[in-house]
This record gives sequence, structure tokens and C-alpha cells, in this order.
Amino acid sequence: MGKKIAIIGSGFSALAASCYLAQAGHKVTIYEKNQTIGGRARQLKRDGFTFDIGPTWYWMPDVFERFFADFGKKPSDYYSLEKLGPAYQVYFGVHDFVTIADNLDEICVTFESIEKGAGAKLQKFMAEAKSNYDIAIKDLVYNPGVSPMELVTLETAKKVGQFFSNIRRDVRKQFKNTKLIQILEFPVLFLGAKPSDTPSFYSFMNYADFGLGTWHPKNGMYSVILAIESLAKSLGVTIETNSNVSKIVVTNKTATGLIVNGQPILADVVLSGADYHHSESLLDEQHRAYSEKFWSNQTFAPSSLLFYVGIDKKVINVEHHSLFFDVDFDAHAHSIYDDPKWPENPLFYASFPSKTDANSAPEGKEAAIFLIPLAPGIEDTEAIRETYFEKIITRLELLTGQELKNNIIFKNSFCVNDFINDYNSYKGNAYGLANTLLQTAFLRPKLKSKKVQHLYFTGQLTVPGPGVPPALISGKLVAELIEKIC
Repeated sequence: MGKKIAIIGSGFSALAASCYLAQAGHKVTIYEKNQTIGGRARQLKRDGFTFDIGPTWYWMPDVFERFFADFGKKPSDYYSLEKLGPAYQVYFGVHDFVTIADNLDEICVTFESIEKGAGAKLQKFMAEAKSNYDIAIKDLVYNPGVSPMELVTLETAKKVGQFFSNIRRDVRKQFKNTKLIQILEFPVLFLGAKPSDTPSFYSFMNYADFGLGTWHPKNGMYSVILAIESLAKSLGVTIETNSNVSKIVVTNKTATGLIVNGQPILADVVLSGADYHHSESLLDEQHRAYSEKFWSNQTFAPSSLLFYVGIDKKVINVEHHSLFFDVDFDAHAHSIYDDPKWPENPLFYASFPSKTDANSAPEGKEAAIFLIPLAPGIEDTEAIRETYFEKIITRLELLTGQELKNNIIFKNSFCVNDFINDYNSYKGNAYGLANTLLQTAFLRPKLKSKKVQHLYFTGQLTVPGPGVPPALISGKLVAELIEKIC
């Protein structure tokens, strides 16, 4: 007989879990505190412009396909995908940029043109990255992080050394040109840690980048949220928005329900897809598995300062995804991880979705999203936000040879305070816990509460880690654990 399951939050992991649990015959209700679903992957609409508030990169299309296939569906049943070509562009100085093609052969030619011998080295590097991808994404990450033995297979035994070296060391052993090094180190930033703290095995992110390519779902990443919502509802999931959860009710060391908008809700199982630290704060202290000291000692992925900007003309000399690495990469990383403060000269990322998707902006205009990675927990004021917008828009104009400041119709910003207010995010982090060696797999906070029966967690602070594809996987893993008690 199906159980009554209450889920906190409606991000990717919570929505995914709801689909698996409803498919198994349970009565599932999602409680979302915001007006709209999606968690960090919400959407902003203003003056005919449409922006993804959160994730803008669609990588690892095979993970999305595997998710929908579990329900006899395909992504194309819900949304259309376009492979971006070029995938993205990286600026290193005024009119000095490298364009990354949509296939490995062309990328190898680009590498060879920058550093003699780099093309062949990249082919070899990518062969290892693909091998790691096949092991990690097709097998390892679909383990629930319960035991260290999950990492022990014939394949991983051959690669054990890769868990004790790091991406920075491996890349710099092969490539000497600074531009190529930064391009190869860039993908692991999605995992939330510095390349020097990211095990070599995570080179599978380079295969996700160069091997599988960068895609764009029509109408943005929010179309994927809407797709999973449609699937969930077709399976019988109920979604309640404007429903703030203030307490997880525990009776005799067992989760028995929630307090939602001040009202008690009974449940046989409680699953939180909200921030893990916040979720535990909804418990009385004796029921929390992790102390404040534990959380303060973890390496968190960055927060971000984001701007959503409407521009009254088309922006030139940029691609849909453009990275601006024209300043000191290591100095910026130092200001995030080693000496938390606002970076003096920030690297930044810009997305211009209207380059690909006409629905993102009115005709002849451009939708722009800017992101600066930041240390979680740092001071966030409107004055600081304005200072940094001025820094990046001035550099964008200089690097790409155009004037834009007088063409800005509006800009909305989102930073540390907003991550805390909207998502109850610990210190305003944007991407969860970083995937360092000591925060991998079974060493991450558990999907299943160690202190409270019938209480579970999902999302980027638990297994397998940060990012949209891992969030989908996290939802599946936790649903499988819940099934074992039902």
C-alpha cells in the first residue's frame, strides 16, 4: 500500500524524486515556499524578456534522457534541444578570444593552433576523460553514498591514483599555454571547488564539455522544470506553492509530518529537497545529524552575483555563452576559497540566450545574464552590486569593442542575500557542497537521516553533488532508499 510522502521544495532533485515515488504508487505532495516552482532554477520575465534565474548550461544530455526513459518518455516529448555551435567563447584580452567548437576534432585543431602538439595531447586527455565519464556517470554516481565500497570496482581500482592527484596538476603536466590550461580547468568549476582541490577522476567534466557538447532547451532551462512538473502531475503528484515549511515534526524518533503555513500536515515519510543545513534547522536540535561546527568546516561551492539585463540592441562579438578570463584566475579563486572577500578584478560569465532563442527577448534586443562567482557569506549590499556591475560592463565594452551602458533598459540583480532569503541557502551558496576528495560520495551528508526514521534529504548538498544532472540523479537515489522502507 502506498505511503503518504511530503516533500519540501520543488527544485530539480525534489521534482525528480516526486516522479519516482508517485510512479511507485505513493501519494506525494510537494510544498514550495515560493510562488513558483523550480527552486534555484526559477524564471524571471520582464518587459518581454525571459531569463533563467539559475542554471543556464545544459550539459550531460544522456542523464536527462536516462531520467525521462525511466518513465517511458523522452526529453523531446516535452521540449526541443539545440546543440550550440560554437559551444562557447573565452575572452583573454581585447579582441583576444578562443572559440570552442561543437565537436572535438575542431577543438583539437584550435588547441594545436595555440600550442604545438596540444591537439594530439588533447585527444589523449579526452580519451581518459571519456573513460572516467563512462565509469562515473553511467555507474558510480547512481550509488546512494552509503558505503565506501560503492567506489570499489574493477574499473576504479585501475584509476585509484586519480583520486589522489588533481585536475590542476594533470592539466599543467600536459599543456603549457595559459589559455588552454584555463579552458581545461573551467568545467570543474561546476563542481564547486578549485582545480587544485578537485580529484583527477573528475576530468569526466571535460568529456561532458568537449565530448557531449553544450545544448540549449528552447525557452531556457525552465522548460526542463516545466517538463518534470508535467510528468510529476501526470503521475499524480500534488504541488502546493506559497507553502512555507517551518518545522519537521518528529514523534518517537520518527518523522510524522510537517508544519506548513502554521498548519500540521501528517506524512508517513518526509523528504527535504531544500538546503540541507536549513532542513535540519527545521528539526529540534537533538534530531539533527550534523552540528553547526560540521557545516562551518565544509568546503562550500561559491555563491554568485547575478545580473539579468535587458538591452535595446543586439550585442556583437559574443556567443550565447561567453567567459571572461582576462584577469588573474588564481587571484579570483583565492578570494573565494582562501581569503573570503570581494575579488578586486573578477572573472565573469555572460549568457546571451537571445542569440539562440528568439523567445528570450523582443526582436532586435538582447537578453543578457552576468555571473560573478563569490565566496559564500560575504557582505552583500546594493552599493557593492552596483560597483561590480560597473566593473564588468566596462570590461565587456572594452573587450568586445562596443558601447552598451546607454542601451540598458533595465537590470535586476541577485546575490548572497537573495540566495538566503529565497532558498534558505547556507551562507548564500549557489551550488551546494564542493566535490573535493573529502566531500565525495559516501563522505557527503547522507540521503537518509542518521537520527530520525522516515526522514530523507536530496539535492546538491548531499549525494552525488552540485549541478542539474546530479540533482536529477539525487532524486532517483533517495526515492530508491525510501522504497526500501515502504
